[in-house]
Amino acid sequence: MFRSEYADVEPVELPIHDAVLGRAAEFGGTPALIDGTDGTTLTYEQVDRFHRRVAAGLAEAGVRKGDVLALHSPNTIAFPTAFYAATRAGASVTTVHPLATAEEFGKQLKDCAARWIVTVSPLLDTARRAAELAGGVEEILVCDSAPGHRSLIDMLASAAPEPVVDIDPVEDVAALPYSSGTTGTPKGVMLTHRQIATNLDQLRPLITAGPGDRILAVLPFFHIYGLTALMNAPLRQGATVVVLPRFDLETFLAAIQNHRITGLYVAPPIVLALAKHPLVARYDLSSLKYIVSAAAPLDAHLAAACSRRLGLPPVGQAYGMTELSPGTHVVPLDAMRQAPPGTVGKLIAGTQMRIVSLDDPGRDLGPGESGEILIRGPQVMKGYLGRPDATAAMIDADGWLHTGDVGYVDGGGTSRSSEAERGGGWLFVVDRVKELIKYKGFQVAPAELEALLLTHPGIADAAVIGVYDEDGNEVPHACVVRVPSAPELSEGEVMMYVAERVAPYKRVRHVTFIDGVPRAASGKILRRELRAAHQEPS
Repeated sequence: MFRSEYADVEPVELPIHDAVLGRAAEFGGTPALIDGTDGTTLTYEQVDRFHRRVAAGLAEAGVRKGDVLALHSPNTIAFPTAFYAATRAGASVTTVHPLATAEEFGKQLKDCAARWIVTVSPLLDTARRAAELAGGVEEILVCDSAPGHRSLIDMLASAAPEPVVDIDPVEDVAALPYSSGTTGTPKGVMLTHRQIATNLDQLRPLITAGPGDRILAVLPFFHIYGLTALMNAPLRQGATVVVLPRFDLETFLAAIQNHRITGLYVAPPIVLALAKHPLVARYDLSSLKYIVSAAAPLDAHLAAACSRRLGLPPVGQAYGMTELSPGTHVVPLDAMRQAPPGTVGKLIAGTQMRIVSLDDPGRDLGPGESGEILIRGPQVMKGYLGRPDATAAMIDADGWLHTGDVGYVDGGGTSRSSEAERGGGWLFVVDRVKELIKYKGFQVAPAELEALLLTHPGIADAAVIGVYDEDGNEVPHACVVRVPSAPELSEGEVMMYVAERVAPYKRVRHVTFIDGVPRAASGKILRRELRAAHQEPS
């Protein structure tokens, strides 16, 4: 067993809104959130006051403890206010991809029995259609303004009393993001107030930020990475968060220059742009002190090229997953120059890890040996909503979460002299046993796309694997078996069929027609055979 070299942290027994905004009065007039496009600014005092007033408005509208509120929005400076207002009113917040189709959104609403939607006016049509498909939604509110819908802005003037809700941080779910786990279709990940808040405390010694630091939030808040690294963590420590609604390279570079950004938390495609795109040379990025990449594997050579070009310490990495609130490993900011290339970091405080044999899962491996990564700690999710079997398949009876990732720990500081090894070296993630495709950090479940493909009348069977494009992004590749009566079915038709029914990041990018899908005796698709046939890394 590998243990963290950092001192354990006590569980944070606070609702997430208090855990994050508990020092808002201390930070007072410090800018908390800045709109990176128009400069609109909210101070810590305003965020604290506004979220309390909106919580009062939500309670007056009927939001009660145990309700699920769907937050359906790109990054805006209103997003944190909506999130903390909902949790203060007692609701669990399920975050929704702003590019989700009405059908995808509707499935999520129905699965978690959401009664409320908070969205933005440009997404209202999708939200309305999703609510119709799901049923059970009482009201759709907007962050901005739209005819016929109550606005959170109007709630700032609410005279209703601030709700006083008895929240149990140990049991009550604060966030309900959807994840595909290691395989299958998206499932609601139940993250309690204590799990999210404690993970923030676990990460704090390694990723420091405070007054004077400026963090650029371009990765989406709806994703657990953005929710933690770009919203909860910096706002908890008095940093300023500059918010962008989407990634556009020129807007992104201009925001770094104009707002004097000090820290970036990004995914590998942004590291690629910073390393290679000619536009970068036109902007003054000298305010940057560090870059951290997570959400998908980052090539060590690409990381080095980025840091050389910008004159920064090596790009650090972090590791985790939605089911882990999300963090378990990070390269400490003060150790970026010493960390070996390609590592995703060291175990954070209060976290245990095992590396187990792929052939004999009961056998633990030592430093330098590759196996499946298992994690145990206070950040392990409560479980999947309404799916006890899936939860049991992910978290064993001893509390170990099976990540489905393959990795090894180098020998730095470890010893086999005791059952609980101290120190642990650097973790390297080298492969995945899980089937999930990671496209630019977003999760794409092959099973979900396969089920959709099989609804096409011209498709007899299908399997989806991840392949890598010329930019190093893993993208969905469909291996399709035509029905005998549809020999003319084309690659373009298949791709269009999927594109019309899923969010853009889930689109199939390549199609190969095959005679049959290879399967084991159990019926499980042998994806490794398909990957090998397409010369993909296994």
